[in-house]
Amino acid sequence: MTDLSKDALLVNEKKNKGKRPLGSLVLGVLLPLLLLALWEGISRFNLVPAYLLPSPEQVLITAKSYIFDQPGSGPYSGRFWGDLSASLVRVVSGFSLAALCAIPLGLCSGRIERINALLSGLVNGLRAVPGICWLPLAMIWFGIGLKTTVFLVALAAFFPIYQNTLTGSALVAPVYLQAGAMLGVSPLGRVFSIIVPMAMPNIIVGLRLGMGIAWAYLVLGELTGVPDGLGAVIMDARMLGQTDLIVVGIFLIALIGKLCDSLLVLLLRTLFKSARRL
Repeated sequence: MTDLSKDALLVNEKKNKGKRPLGSLVLGVLLPLLLLALWEGISRFNLVPAYLLPSPEQVLITAKSYIFDQPGSGPYSGRFWGDLSASLVRVVSGFSLAALCAIPLGLCSGRIERINALLSGLVNGLRAVPGICWLPLAMIWFGIGLKTTVFLVALAAFFPIYQNTLTGSALVAPVYLQAGAMLGVSPLGRVFSIIVPMAMPNIIVGLRLGMGIAWAYLVLGELTGVPDGLGAVIMDARMLGQTDLIVVGIFLIALIGKLCDSLLVLLLRTLFKSARRL
């Protein structure tokens, strides 16, 4: 292959990078549309009572009231933005705390055997404990509110971030570190110029998994009786028998969780050159 052909291939690869084929986009919406059609058919022919599965139309009406109506015009009208801000504060605080602890520990555990031996037993043991088991203890320690939810979110997000960072750090071949040492790179410089860039694919996977788990544990923390938040709305709707509002809360959490995942990837690609290659 000539140099001109290689250059042309590289240009085409850069142009197509980040673009999804039309077929992939169609497949991405095909299953949700089929499920929506099935849901509409079940509701239209009354195969399931409305109090168990409200119709898509009723869910849309409830979502419109919850998101766009003026506060005070209904029990939950216009509450969305306040609930969203409360939930985002809890998720971002807990997720950030988890990342700040898990990434340095994961990098150290992946490269230093003694630290890995020191932490592995404790981490693997705690990772097996279900999150619901921590809820009573967290409420005793922190009470009902922000601290309990942040603790649960941070604890849940810590393990996937730590484990993936450890794996990525351990996979860095010693030859690269030796080459860096021969070029005069300091030990700390090798961490940021060699280990972190090469472990970045695993770190990103861990962060994305941690973000998804953070939203799951947010709902657990908000089911304790906090006055605001998306999980609190779902809990209140269950107590009042408003299945349509429960469905709205589920859809909103899924949508916001997907948006947070996309923003996280965008932020990492903006801040780190090594993330832009993924």
